Amino acid sequence: MTPLGSIALIGNSLPRRCGIATFTTDLQRAISNSRPNLVTSIVAMTDHGQTYDYPDSVVLQIKDDDIEAYVRAAAHLNAGRFDIACLQHEFGIFGGEAGSHILELLSRLTMPVVTTLHTVLAEPTAAQHAVMDRIVEMSSKVIVMANKGRELLRSVYRVPDEKIEVIAHGIPDFPFVEPDAAKAKLGFSDRSIILTFGLLSPSKGIEVMIDAMPTILQQCPDAVYVVLGATHPNLVRDQGEAYRESLMARVRELGVEDHVVFLDQFVDQATLLEFIAMCDVYVTPYLNEAQMTSGTLAYSFGLGKPVVSTPYWHARELLADGRGTLVSFGDAPGIANAIAQLLTDKPRRRAMRERAYAASRPMTWQRTAERYMTTFEKARQNHWLKVIARTAPAAVVPQVPAAPAMQTNHFLSMCDDTGLLQHAVHSVPDRLHGYCVDDNARALLLACALNEPGERPLTELLTARFAAFVQHAWNPDTGRFRNFMGYDRTWLEEQGSEDSHGRTLWALGQCARKDASGSRRRWAAALFAEALPVAKSFRSPRASAFTLLGLDAYCGEIPDDRRARDMRRILADRLMHCLESVETPDWVWFEEGLAYDNARLSEALIVTGMATRNSGYVDAGLRSLRWLMIQQTSPLGHFRPVGTAGFGEQRKTPRAFDQQPVEATATIAACLKALRAEDDAGWKSEATRAFSWFQGSNDLSIALVDTETGSCRDGLHPDRANENRGGESVVCYLLGLAEIRQLARVSVNPADSVALRAVGA
Repeated sequence: MTPLGSIALIGNSLPRRCGIATFTTDLQRAISNSRPNLVTSIVAMTDHGQTYDYPDSVVLQIKDDDIEAYVRAAAHLNAGRFDIACLQHEFGIFGGEAGSHILELLSRLTMPVVTTLHTVLAEPTAAQHAVMDRIVEMSSKVIVMANKGRELLRSVYRVPDEKIEVIAHGIPDFPFVEPDAAKAKLGFSDRSIILTFGLLSPSKGIEVMIDAMPTILQQCPDAVYVVLGATHPNLVRDQGEAYRESLMARVRELGVEDHVVFLDQFVDQATLLEFIAMCDVYVTPYLNEAQMTSGTLAYSFGLGKPVVSTPYWHARELLADGRGTLVSFGDAPGIANAIAQLLTDKPRRRAMRERAYAASRPMTWQRTAERYMTTFEKARQNHWLKVIARTAPAAVVPQVPAAPAMQTNHFLSMCDDTGLLQHAVHSVPDRLHGYCVDDNARALLLACALNEPGERPLTELLTARFAAFVQHAWNPDTGRFRNFMGYDRTWLEEQGSEDSHGRTLWALGQCARKDASGSRRRWAAALFAEALPVAKSFRSPRASAFTLLGLDAYCGEIPDDRRARDMRRILADRLMHCLESVETPDWVWFEEGLAYDNARLSEALIVTGMATRNSGYVDAGLRSLRWLMIQQTSPLGHFRPVGTAGFGEQRKTPRAFDQQPVEATATIAACLKALRAEDDAGWKSEATRAFSWFQGSNDLSIALVDTETGSCRDGLHPDRANENRGGESVVCYLLGLAEIRQLARVSVNPADSVALRAVGA
């Protein structure tokens, strides 16, 4: 599919004075800057009776009460062949009951729609609910800026999770600076500055902050409260400046005229950033909990300012974990105490600043634009797949064979009294290359998988043999597992790779949780705990992912191990950092290139996020897995795993060959974890499609498995299958088969959550 070429944003635009106008304009600029040759335009909503001198980026305006203007705008966008329409939705900016006029525009668009919801109401009126339902229905994706928005969309509006994206409010990429220079420039040198900015209205709680000033001044006599912002235009239209005048009267009554400054201005961004830079504490004393997002809060937080706020929804999320201070609604003494403590405690103020600034780096407009572009790409793909499905003639869909019986004959032939041999010549075990802990750890994983209901477990003797190999591989002198062993049982190295260590931890974690032997479960848990600490020093993303899969099982069995919980957070954050450092709209991955066992990275974040209730981990895992599935789909629609010929290439379309079983198995597992995370039957289809690669639904239409013996060829070359059937290949096939067979025993719906957890637990 060609790159996105043109995007239209529908919403308010500067110079109209409101937060959505500022957001839409900033988003348009950021998206435009994210790609060369990308055309971005704004369709501006104009409120009743007003006119604005719009910039060139505004290609059309809609009078909010003129329903025909909405129809004309749809025709204009369709004629312009825009790739995406991005709606900025707030009930109050569109005409009709509950802003229903916007439906006339959306219902006529031929391109996919992505809607940013600036408000999600917990208790909508019937009309608001109906309008929201239609907007969601006509949108390929909906974006909210806080997890509370996702929660409400799920619970109140029954929006499927795969349709929702959480993208934080963008912020300028401003350096972390001390306030002194900005204070001097703006005339506030040697004062302690408290700041509120934004359009004035009664819901902002300014009067509560004014009431707090006398108490603040008792502890910090040089404090000044700066209120920067014009009165909201709607309020001016209805009441003039009565509200501002009432605030000024309150200041006089309290005798704090020398310590409260009203600046009746709607400033440009450069001036605004100077004001934020000069403040010592930023305050948002809003009176309403149901504030889904606050641009003023995001900007101040992003400049690394200590924030004191009431606990409205956005503030509760953004300021958690010591990134700010929350006080009760309408609590003037509480606000006074919180601000005074910060103004008189410079080390605490500095620490809060640093936490806020560090946490805000993923929120810069550049990163926000990248997230939007990724969402636009997903929306376009989903939209046109639906169009094709509606309009294309019925295609002949090949029947995917049912999951065969579990046959372990070849697997058993590859094992001896030491463990699982690495290689085979055709189906004959090859003793020349000996053994490795990688394959024996995989074999231990298979032994655990065959303990599931409906399967025939391996013998106690064979499982004990794999465990013994792992135990013998442990080198306490180095704190690492050895990997390669010759056929004469001589170790060929003192320690193996980071990836082999991580995979062994994964097997031990699963053994600690699922082995049939209680004694062996205790052995596995003890060795896991002993071998875990070194993982903190690993730099391989796969080693981190394998270890996280082991931690998912281990922590499920031993939830009170604090060191394990801490390591899980460290490794998951490390994977998140890898993704954030590399990801762009076109390359949603953890590394500059694709290599082996790719889907395990996504799977690790999904299971960790589910176990720790961290939606950020889950979202990152699902996002990267969706992108990977696109890369692993051939033009004809069958599964095409990443080929080994492309390993090491940076940001290139994966090579088709050689294809190996490990990729299919990893993809099956990751898709089934994604199914658990968001209950989307599409993931079941993807897992089945990956498994059918083994059965012949591949580039050469060659079955790689012998269902009578359970053997699996080592890979797919451009012109033939690799006839050798080694240890890794057979174990990967049997692991994938075990997952698919368990999936067939459960129904995909929320009522079966217990059964679903068993699939790949």
